[in-house]
Amino acid sequence: MEEKQRILLCEDDENLGMLLREYLQAKGYSAELCPDGDVGYKTFVKEKFDICVLDVMMPVKDGFTLAQEIRVMNPDIPIIFLTAKTLNEDILEGFKIGADDYITKPFSMEVLVARIETILRRVCGKKNKENTLYKIGRFQFDTQKQVLSIDGEQTKLTTKESELLSLLCAHRNEILQRDFALKTVWTDDNYFNARSMDVYITKLRKHLKADETIEIINIHGKGYKLIAPDSEAK
Repeated sequence: MEEKQRILLCEDDENLGMLLREYLQAKGYSAELCPDGDVGYKTFVKEKFDICVLDVMMPVKDGFTLAQEIRVMNPDIPIIFLTAKTLNEDILEGFKIGADDYITKPFSMEVLVARIETILRRVCGKKNKENTLYKIGRFQFDTQKQVLSIDGEQTKLTTKESELLSLLCAHRNEILQRDFALKTVWTDDNYFNARSMDVYITKLRKHLKADETIEIINIHGKGYKLIAPDSEAK
């Protein structure tokens, strides 16, 4: 059975929010409704989503602020803003933050779903073209075969080792946010999964120790960073 695509829906208008959630669910999506940006942020940290639909004018924390915080954890997740604002500077602000689309109220729910489908198709197409072979220093990492190779020697990685190393490679020499890695590989950021991820990081360090130019370092309070010579992935 195909897993439903998950939508984080943040809308402080209770009636509109419930209507949108029901309509999205009727269209085959799983939609999590949050009444304000603060609840939206806490929900995003704990759960995994495919796209965010955020109202701009929300209490406690507005949609622009929430989007910026989401982008820190996951720079690639699509975001659609819903707003009654029609001023060009507000629309430009939304796109500057990294919005994939901007829909002004009132709007047709059919149009919203059509735009969600368009964005998700584009994202899925991009993922299908993602790198399958990484060069990490003297190592080659085949993400499809889950094999790490150096000087003719091969190490077969477990699925979680491979998924975690793929994320580190995609964020090479950048911070891989801990919460994002937990949600992506383990789907939940609870204490036991966090400890498990630390164990897998230790395993990856052992696998990579044959090349002294490579290092996985802890960034306190944030996550991890794969330090490796820059080279193109294939």
